[in-house]
Amino acid sequence: DLQICQHRAPTCCTKKMEESYQAAVRRERTQSIQALNFELKYMIVGHITAFQEAFETLLRFAENRTSSLFETAYRPMAKEATEPVKELFTDLSLYILGAETTVESAVLRFFDSLFPLVYSRLINPGITDLSEDYTECLRLTRQDINPFGRYSKDMVTELSKSLWASRMLSQALSLGIEVINTTEHAALTKECSKALVKMQYCPHCQGLTLIRPCVGYCLNVMRGCLASVSELDAQWREYISTLEYLTNEMAASHDLEIALTGIRNSINEAILHAQLNGPQLSATVDKVCGQPKQQQEGNLPSDNIVPVKEATEAQTFMMAHASLNNKRREFISYMKRSRTFYASIAERLCDGDLVMRDSSTCWNGEDVV
Repeated sequence: DLQICQHRAPTCCTKKMEESYQAAVRRERTQSIQALNFELKYMIVGHITAFQEAFETLLRFAENRTSSLFETAYRPMAKEATEPVKELFTDLSLYILGAETTVESAVLRFFDSLFPLVYSRLINPGITDLSEDYTECLRLTRQDINPFGRYSKDMVTELSKSLWASRMLSQALSLGIEVINTTEHAALTKECSKALVKMQYCPHCQGLTLIRPCVGYCLNVMRGCLASVSELDAQWREYISTLEYLTNEMAASHDLEIALTGIRNSINEAILHAQLNGPQLSATVDKVCGQPKQQQEGNLPSDNIVPVKEATEAQTFMMAHASLNNKRREFISYMKRSRTFYASIAERLCDGDLVMRDSSTCWNGEDVV
């Protein structure tokens, strides 16, 4: 009653043993592919972590630089600006990591929060009535009167260009892991598991426990079994080319590091622009939001500044910058070597101990030859 290992001579196998062999080849194939994938997956996962750590270091450096701008140049609003600055950099970090957000919404939300502070602490420093309604009116007015001129839009443009490649690279790396995981658990067809049993275990039914498959025979069986996985070859090569393009984009003119450190200057220019146009802004705001209560000069609130860690982390920044560049080069160099990963998967599975290479005697699926 044997279904796979039928042979003219007497055999020690049973149908139940054939079923056990089928379970064994499925398990072994998964383990073999996992072993092949391990190095590639380890490399990608390691770089996902390394890139994210480098991004976070650069973001923290840029955040500290931006916070120190308020402490040194705009002390009256430094304490209140802490939260909007923190929110801006959190949003940018989430954007890089692939969250459903945009650079534009993050930057414009920041300037919406900044305008009430600039208006009440720098343009009209005597304002005391910063009720929720008045603050909200200022936030909404910002969108209409554009107090920060072209600087808010320029900041959106510059950051969008530089962060886009980082976001895409982050998503592309996650996609790579997904593809590899899917190929590990690709189900073997019945025909494939039967062919593998015939190749690896049918010799045992004849007492030939030491004989191994011929190389050509193994390649034929594996190529048949992994035809669907091998079809990924063209897409995988294209994927590697895309990774190469993205890493080059990250290092090109829209450099992530330059854009992030430029946030401080963009915000500074935007605030100066608003101050220069203070009288016109006040006239428009008074019409739209009404005139707020003013406080006597002598009673202006004192500056309760929470000291921000001064941005003396230039060395950390340079190290993160160098680390990111090295990681890019190292990563893309490795990935380029894996271009043929899916094209050569059958060859690598038929390598090593599975087949008979040195001896002239091997199993061809029917007999010893």
